[in-house]
Formats: sequence, structure tokens, C-alpha cells
Amino acid sequence: MSNPSRSPYAPPAREPATMTWLEHLAELRTRLLRACLAVLAGLIAGFFLVTYDNYRLIWEIFHHVAPGEVARLQATSPAEVFTNAIKVALGIGIALAMPVIVYQVLAFVVPGLTRSERRIIFLALPFIMLCFVGGLVFGWYVTVPAALNFLLLQGAERFLIQPTVETFLSIFTRLMLLNGIVFEMPVLVYALIWLGVVERKTLAKYRRYAVLVIVIIAAVVTPTSDPINLALVAVPMYLLYELGLLLALIAPRRQSTSTAPTSH
Repeated sequence: MSNPSRSPYAPPAREPATMTWLEHLAELRTRLLRACLAVLAGLIAGFFLVTYDNYRLIWEIFHHVAPGEVARLQATSPAEVFTNAIKVALGIGIALAMPVIVYQVLAFVVPGLTRSERRIIFLALPFIMLCFVGGLVFGWYVTVPAALNFLLLQGAERFLIQPTVETFLSIFTRLMLLNGIVFEMPVLVYALIWLGVVERKTLAKYRRYAVLVIVIIAAVVTPTSDPINLALVAVPMYLLYELGLLLALIAPRRQSTSTAPTSH
């Protein structure tokens, strides 16, 4: 017999707490498929953008970041321009699809969170995208021109330096995507603290080790080992690390499951 005091529109008194492994795998497959379709759509749009007007975008990119002494790129194989245009288009596709990728990741994780936790995550979604776009902008105006100017001017007085399409675009796309990822540092730091993986005071206490790790990462991702380009990556990473600690200080904390009220 049904309870007359219960509204027919009220949610069920008890929801299933877990999913089977097959259900998890099916959900993960759906999310990955949607993310891949978004990347594919971005890839197609990026390919038309790159190949428009006889690869004008690649020409514009090169002359934006290269010094005036380097005249033009060269191709050493018949398919080099086309295949590397696809690589650039893939980078553009990933950048365009990033909102969908982040959303699919959150949609997979969110059902296991409380309503307040979901609200915090979805409020943070624009900030995540803003950080990624900020990294791309920083790379376009600061990191990439500085790194490529340094590389292309080494020995320019004695050697004719004309980089190939493949080497130039490989360095360019890698640096641009790495800048976008590196600028997610505040989100990563806050997420680790909010999820209880590490305490904020621990990260604040061991700043010197964080600086060491940041310098190592900057040395790995930058194409040169000179201190100027190293600092162009390491300094923003450290400032973003401190920003993550600041956000963790002023933002609400996640409620621990051990302290959450239990129902009987």
C-alpha cells in the first residue's frame, strides 16, 4: 500500500548507490565516443581553416613567431605540408573540442557527487576553459615567439636557417597545447585539496619542492635549455600554483564522507 503523504512527484526514497562494471564501462564508452566526435568535428573545421587560401594560416603563424631573417619554411617531402597541416588541424580540433571534453569528463564523474559538489564543479567549468584559453594566448604572444626566435637565430650569421614545415609545426603545436595545459595548474591544485588528496598546508609548506618540480617540468617541455625560455614557462607555472593555493583558501571545502550525516 502506498504512503498517501508522499507526493507522486517526489524522488524515490532510495537511489541505487553503485553501478556494475559493465554499466560503468558502457557509460565511459559513451562519454569517450562523444568526446572523440567533438574532436573529429573540430579536426574537420581546423583542416578547412589550415588549408584555406593555400595554407595561409601556416604562413601567418610562421611570420608571427619567426624573426625577419628567416624567409620561409621548406618542405623536404611531397606529403610534408599536407600531413603536418592535418597535425595542426588536430591541435585546433582538440582546442575547439575542449569544452565538450571537459563536460564529458564531468558528466562521468558528477553522478557520484552530492548536489553541492556538482554545483561547485559546474561553476568552475567556465574558469577551467578560461585558464586553457589564457594559456593559449600566453603561448601565442610570449612563450612560442620567444622560444622560436631563440632557436631560429642561433648561428644565423654563419648558416642559412630554413626550418622544415614538420619541425616548425611540431614545436609550435606542442608549445601551444602545453601552455594551455600548464595554465590549468590552479584548477589542479584546488581539485587535489578539495578532494582531500593533499592538505593545503602541506602544499604551502613544501613550496621549495614544488619549485623544483616546476623547474624540471619547464625544462622538459621547453625546446631550449636557456634560462630565459625556462623562466618564461617556470615563473607562470609557479604563480599559477600559488593562485591554486589561494583559491583553495577562500573556496568552500568538500564535505568529508566520514563527517556527513548518516540516514537510518
